[in-house]
Amino acid sequence: MDGDGTQDARGTHATPVPRTRSAVPPRPSVPPSTDGSAFLAWLRAPRPEALPGVWRFGHRPRPVEAPEEIPTRQLLSGALIAFLVGWLIWSLLENGYLGGWWILPLQLLAPDAWLHSDSNVVRAFVYDGYTLLVIVAIMVGVGRLGRWGEVWRRFGAPRFRRREPEQAAPTLQDDPAQWNHLRAAGVADAAERLAADARSGLMRDVDYARIARAWQGVRSGRHDLAAFSGAVLRDGAAACLHPSGERDLPVRAARHDLVSGQVRLGTTADDPRNPYAYRGTGLGLGPDLLGTSLVAVGPAGSGKTGTVVRPLAESLCLHALAGRAAVVVVGAAGAGLGPADAYDVVVRIGNPESVYDLDLYGGTSDPDEAAAVLAEALVGDLADPHPGSDSRRSTTVLAQLLGPFRAVHDRFPSVPELRQLLDGAPGALGALRTALQGSGQESLLRELDARERQSGHPGDVSAVLADRVALLDRPAFAGFFDTSGQSQPFSLKALDHPVRVRVDLPARGHAEASRMLARLVLAQFTASVAVREDRSLFACLVLDDATGVVTPEAVRGIQRLRSGNAGAVLTLRTLDDVPRPLRGPLLGATGCRVALSGVTPWDGQDFAEVWGKEWTEARDVTDRQIIAETPAGKAVHALRRVITGKAPTARAVTVRQVERERWSASELAHGVPPGHAVLSLTSVQGEHAPPLLVDLRG
Repeated sequence: MDGDGTQDARGTHATPVPRTRSAVPPRPSVPPSTDGSAFLAWLRAPRPEALPGVWRFGHRPRPVEAPEEIPTRQLLSGALIAFLVGWLIWSLLENGYLGGWWILPLQLLAPDAWLHSDSNVVRAFVYDGYTLLVIVAIMVGVGRLGRWGEVWRRFGAPRFRRREPEQAAPTLQDDPAQWNHLRAAGVADAAERLAADARSGLMRDVDYARIARAWQGVRSGRHDLAAFSGAVLRDGAAACLHPSGERDLPVRAARHDLVSGQVRLGTTADDPRNPYAYRGTGLGLGPDLLGTSLVAVGPAGSGKTGTVVRPLAESLCLHALAGRAAVVVVGAAGAGLGPADAYDVVVRIGNPESVYDLDLYGGTSDPDEAAAVLAEALVGDLADPHPGSDSRRSTTVLAQLLGPFRAVHDRFPSVPELRQLLDGAPGALGALRTALQGSGQESLLRELDARERQSGHPGDVSAVLADRVALLDRPAFAGFFDTSGQSQPFSLKALDHPVRVRVDLPARGHAEASRMLARLVLAQFTASVAVREDRSLFACLVLDDATGVVTPEAVRGIQRLRSGNAGAVLTLRTLDDVPRPLRGPLLGATGCRVALSGVTPWDGQDFAEVWGKEWTEARDVTDRQIIAETPAGKAVHALRRVITGKAPTARAVTVRQVERERWSASELAHGVPPGHAVLSLTSVQGEHAPPLLVDLRG
């Protein structure tokens, strides 16, 4: 029984191919343990509900925000000086330099029998007790002045604070390793087998997530309870495997938590510009955030691929192994998107050794649908760059050719054949007309007639389409985009299955063709996720370097992904790679926005506008020095200056509510340290996280 209860997930025509394993052993998901204690500790770790983007594994909410701390040097010096002043005052009192007035309260209030008692014990108790009371009063006064309480709270109390008890082992009813939900459903034998594998160290985090996903399928009615129970009793932790048979990735470069579904990207900086509850917490992203799509902008070398794309692609591949997600990763060959063994299908366009091909028409048999997707790929970047524009004229031209060709040949044209048709070659069009005549398909003949009439007229886009198709009709791509059935084309119709796909684009010498293919994959992805039957499977497209990919139709497609339980991850070197009218709609269509270190001020301006402003409390503090006029006042002021280190002042505070940008363009361009990023998050439930300064290296 597969992880999702379906057949092989490599596409419509793809078949499994044996792969050579790397010589490097896979990194274990949890520290190795022969008795499973490490896995159980990971499984039982607390994961409290938290704000969007907070790494939940072992998270402990911060205490209530503390007041502003006094600098340590100033605090300790003030406390010491206050102690010396108190000692001096007591010495002067005890030695009579200040007179005997301080003993008058005792003489007035104490009974004469106590003061003149013959008992030395009574007299010592009275006089020594009063002396101690005076000393305590002096120490309390100078202690308040020297902030001794703050010194104790900061340096003394932590040393005597008891260690917090370790996380107690959960009860049998609450222990996730006992699989109590299986026991409650009447399959106690299967639950006991899984619990035994967990205790013996045979279960991994991917196994737990995969079996939990399969159990969800049983609960929803997609899978049979008896088949699930039999698979678990037979295979234990290896039950319900992914169609590839893999139970883990060959290597992991980031920290993952498959219980919460998060991958850790870094640590939120302890910076005053971050909300207090986020400071110092880990940053974790999962499908609940990626479902609103993500765009990351940063110059070359800022860490887009290594610190954002690679961890996210790795996390989605783990989710696919657990039967939870389908992922398509697109990038230049050698971009560092993970080893080939981490994927089920690797399409190396332009590489003769590539096992898989890419279906140019997205696996559809509808000529109109194929024409719409192909038109977006070929000339989508030439459309009027406004949110309301499209490429319907190009779609009509392609549909007028694809429909008759498929009716005659029962397939779509190859790249050379499509180029000839768009060029209006008499031989190609004449052959189609001859084959259609007498077949009774008069509507297709009318389509062909219309195409011939429009060909060569002003405003005809067939010449532009032919020029774009010519970029794919090159010797480097010979053997690719085959429609005769002789290759193994991968189709994005396979997104109904937990498939892991990597598409390597030919970057060198074919930059324009690579951008066309990236638009093709994005268009096919947005079209495929909209018609999926099983939307419980999260689908995600990771596009490393989306230069030239953002078009009006692409923005509309990204906006629709959220409702189909899908998302997209796009990276850009600069927003200048996006037409100016589409920058705002792109940032508005994506719920997660990342500005990495080194963005330009004009890029920062776009982020500052989309993040908006907030009401903040502005405090204007005015200090006015107090001038003493009497000798006693001057003495008191001098004493206060010695203890506090500051001249006596009267402070006037004015508090105003002002509206300021959360992050200004200048701060984004010049105030983000290397290896950091400012990002905002939105979950599919509508929860928001304000822009956060994050250390992606932590």
